[in-house]
Amino acid sequence: MVTGVILAGGEARRMGGSDKGFVTLLGRYMVEHVIERFHPQVSTLVISANRSQSRYRALGYEIVPDGVEDFSGPLAGMASAAGEAGTTWLATVPCDAPLLPLDLVARLLNAVDVEGRLAAVARVEGYRQPVFNLVSTTLAASLAEAVKSGECGVGRWLGRHQAVEVDFSDCTEHFANINTPGERDRIARRLEDG
Repeated sequence: MVTGVILAGGEARRMGGSDKGFVTLLGRYMVEHVIERFHPQVSTLVISANRSQSRYRALGYEIVPDGVEDFSGPLAGMASAAGEAGTTWLATVPCDAPLLPLDLVARLLNAVDVEGRLAAVARVEGYRQPVFNLVSTTLAASLAEAVKSGECGVGRWLGRHQAVEVDFSDCTEHFANINTPGERDRIARRLEDG
């Protein structure tokens, strides 16, 4: 059983402060593209959001705020979701990755099973993609403690728990994220071209 978390709690400075989940991409909100690809992979889906909560709630999913002031980063979103999850695993993806792999969760689950680990993270062409991860909810206390101590780096926290790195270099394009209007236009063209 996996709780999927869409991380939508950021400030989106490079998008002019717009809530990236509600940036329009080919006539649909970006978060809707992410939901379409991610929801079938998990048993429960929640959205980690610190603003626009009523808009996200209108999409039909539970909203989980960070529980701390300001924009504390993805680790805070993970910690809040892990504390409330009623499943064995927590999988996270960002709200600005509308092409995410359709087999992301299956591959991460397979890796933790084979390696006997409590966490897994996607790796693309030698680089970890920290917010594309899977963690055991038994690590909820560790997440909460990390946030309480002021830590905000997901990659460092995953490293402490010896997360197995899962190679997704066969589908690098699926990890493209949208941080600027130019990137949005490029991905829109890619989607239009199939």
